[in-house]
Amino acid sequence: MTRDGDTQIRLSGRQIVVLSGPSGAGKTTVSRAVARRLSLFISVSATTRSRRPGETEGIDYYFIPREEFQRRIADGAFVEWAEVFGQYYGTPVEELERARRRDKKLLLEIDVQGGIQVKKKFPEALAILLLPPNDKALRRRLSKRGTEQSEEVERRFAKARDEIETARRSGLYDAEVVNDDLENAIDEVVCIVQARTVFFTAENAEHAEKGRNGGTAMRPSTDSGRPEQVEGRNAE
Repeated sequence: MTRDGDTQIRLSGRQIVVLSGPSGAGKTTVSRAVARRLSLFISVSATTRSRRPGETEGIDYYFIPREEFQRRIADGAFVEWAEVFGQYYGTPVEELERARRRDKKLLLEIDVQGGIQVKKKFPEALAILLLPPNDKALRRRLSKRGTEQSEEVERRFAKARDEIETARRSGLYDAEVVNDDLENAIDEVVCIVQARTVFFTAENAEHAEKGRNGGTAMRPSTDSGRPEQVEGRNAE
């Protein structure tokens, strides 16, 4: 594997969908449902944290030692990576190649740090920010996990609010979906992905028509560039 600047990644940014959000937003549930509905290839992240009960190597995560993760960072083996609460998380470059070989769009379920890195490398990627309906619901969802003490819940709550602020401040996320009703949130993410696909299909057709006619064709209109916020209703 070459270093990051020399790593060849052949998957187009138009084939990448990023779903980010803080802990408690419901990223995993929503991303897996969307992947099933749209036949997307869902990326598997690597991490240095310990495997939790019920998790499977190569399905939930690739679990690797810290020293090995650091070596891979130096080798440019990750599309994005971040250190969160003392543990490394990252998307291996091979995940992009696996999606390309299957001729599928790639869905990345990653945190905001990673999402920002991907959007900077692939500006045409679609980045969606998944949000809890409010602070009360977020705190309740974090508490329901049952895997952390109250101090840890508060630390994750503060981190979640910081992530949301960072994502919005970056200006790199294309849409926001509020996960207040699970099925509605899934539907909204599906619609956003489908709308982007239609836009690029129309743009490709326009370019082809322009090439045939040697003239200038009308381009599909786009929005103002501000994130679209879509609100759901009621889910855990």
